[in-house]
Amino acid sequence: MPVITLPDGSQKTFSEPVTVLQVAESIGAGLAAAALAGQIDEQPVDTSFVIDHDVSLKIITAKDDAGLEIIRHSCAHLLAQAVKRLYPSAQVTIGPVIEDGFYYDFSYPPGFSLDDFAAIEAEMEKIVQQALPVSRSTLTRDEAIDFFTQKGELYKAEIIRDIPAGEILSLYSQGEFIDLCRGPHVPNTRNLKAFKLTKVAGAYWRGDAKNEMLQRIYGTAWADKKQLDAYLNRLEEALKRDHRKIGQQLDLFHLQKEAPGMVFWHPKGWTIYQVIEQYIRKMIQSDGYQEIKTPMILDRSLWEKSGHWQKFHGEMFITESEGHDFAIKPMNCPGHVQVFNQGLKSYRDLPLRLAEFGSCHRNELSGALHGLMRVRHFVQDDAHIFCTEEQVESEAQRFIVLLLKVYKHFGFHDVSVRLSTRPPERVGSDELWDKAEHALQSVVEKSGLDWKIEPGDGAFYGPKISFYLHDCINRVWQCGTLQLDFSMPERLGATYIAIDGSKQVPVMLHRAITGSLERFIGVLIEHYAGSFPLWLSPIQVSVLNLSLEQEDYVKEITKSLQEHGFRVTSDLRNEKIGFKIREHTMQRVPYMLVLGKKELNDHTVAVRKRDGEDLGAMTLEEFIKHLQLEI
Repeated sequence: MPVITLPDGSQKTFSEPVTVLQVAESIGAGLAAAALAGQIDEQPVDTSFVIDHDVSLKIITAKDDAGLEIIRHSCAHLLAQAVKRLYPSAQVTIGPVIEDGFYYDFSYPPGFSLDDFAAIEAEMEKIVQQALPVSRSTLTRDEAIDFFTQKGELYKAEIIRDIPAGEILSLYSQGEFIDLCRGPHVPNTRNLKAFKLTKVAGAYWRGDAKNEMLQRIYGTAWADKKQLDAYLNRLEEALKRDHRKIGQQLDLFHLQKEAPGMVFWHPKGWTIYQVIEQYIRKMIQSDGYQEIKTPMILDRSLWEKSGHWQKFHGEMFITESEGHDFAIKPMNCPGHVQVFNQGLKSYRDLPLRLAEFGSCHRNELSGALHGLMRVRHFVQDDAHIFCTEEQVESEAQRFIVLLLKVYKHFGFHDVSVRLSTRPPERVGSDELWDKAEHALQSVVEKSGLDWKIEPGDGAFYGPKISFYLHDCINRVWQCGTLQLDFSMPERLGATYIAIDGSKQVPVMLHRAITGSLERFIGVLIEHYAGSFPLWLSPIQVSVLNLSLEQEDYVKEITKSLQEHGFRVTSDLRNEKIGFKIREHTMQRVPYMLVLGKKELNDHTVAVRKRDGEDLGAMTLEEFIKHLQLEI
């Protein structure tokens, strides 16, 4: 007689084993109709799963995050089934869930294009209308290899060969389509109500450039049509905000094939870059950081001691000189430890906060490069805090206060946190990892921020907190990080003299606020659609004349504003004022001063904002106070 404990603490007792669906039916017909899966003692299962002992159970519906993930995973199978019906020669490989959707990789040499999407989506809809039951079965590893080999699905058979012998594998079928999957899945294809294919791309089999290029079809799926439409609207808005397009329109930067993943900053883009760097510098100096600069290239031996050579060798740019291997630094931390190691340090010197706008290079795959968001050369607003174990929590909390203040100044008020724990490949003892993870969890619990755990996603030397910004169209961007490291200081010989006179190894906190200035600027461009707040705008004021008569007055006003520290340009072209206003508006200049005969005679300026609002005439002194107040 299994006793089922529900999330509200109530219990249901059954005289014989029951399925998850039967439990849902006993609660109500509405819940049974909405049930997609169950969660038994934190383990997700299908609605057909039989419960024969006492358990805690949650019924998963489309309203749950887990339910949405199941819908997306099931839509990947739906896509694969539709493709196999329309293109029988296509071989299936893998189809995981990704953020906001799913994809499926196919081996299909003729290739797919966006023109094929209408037919594929129509077939997917047809399968949904057929209301095919989705059922789970099992095979041994060897049986599964034979099964998929006989079906001609050689890629699927290759995947299974890498699974240890003797394993029992689960398969899911809907109609004629059967796929290897651990599940769970929706109970019926009619549960898949809102999906859309979004793009097609190439992807190497198993991510190895030596292997065959596969065809990857991406899609999105949601609980209902309303959510799908809202997402597609966000995608459309995101296209309008594409930082690469806006960067070209505003003449901020460019990239070219001769320097893949490396940015050519133009004057206006570099102005934004410098404003951000100077702002960050001011903020960290006021918070007790000391700025340093470390070499771009370091000997291989140092990277081996730190552990980076073994972990990141494939992502490093390597050079050689006089028989020695050197790496262009992909990160700054080993160099910062070298600065700490110079001279004897005492507990009185801790915490020691060393910051650097560190120029780093990583050999990212060319296919992964994406404007400013994924580059090979970037600058981190990096810092490392050397402290005692007792200072870890207070230093971490202090950093979060600083980070949130900075994000607020840039216009980001919604911040969430993820705590990443130990990865499979790591350095350091389990005891140290236990201590580090406990310390960071205590910090995030006290931060007041929304947070969740990402198991196994920590750095190889320690757990980390990742900070996510939510932009104006509710996209999420990972920017800041805080990593707790008990291992690297010891590996690189860092010590300090403790209060009892003994030599101790400091704890090191790796932390960054923007992550990289390049990517952060890309996020800002898309968040503001290029219409930066006044303090960030590369050109803050444009001064325009109506006729040649006001030319000297324009020069006078421009010079005065520049002397007050504002970024100003003047437009003395012999063009109609409407044309000038329109052009400077398209360049997202926050303020335009229109100077005509009346303004010259009254010694005033006519103020116009980029959104078209006319603030009327005011004296230059009044306008300057207006700008200063806004900044």
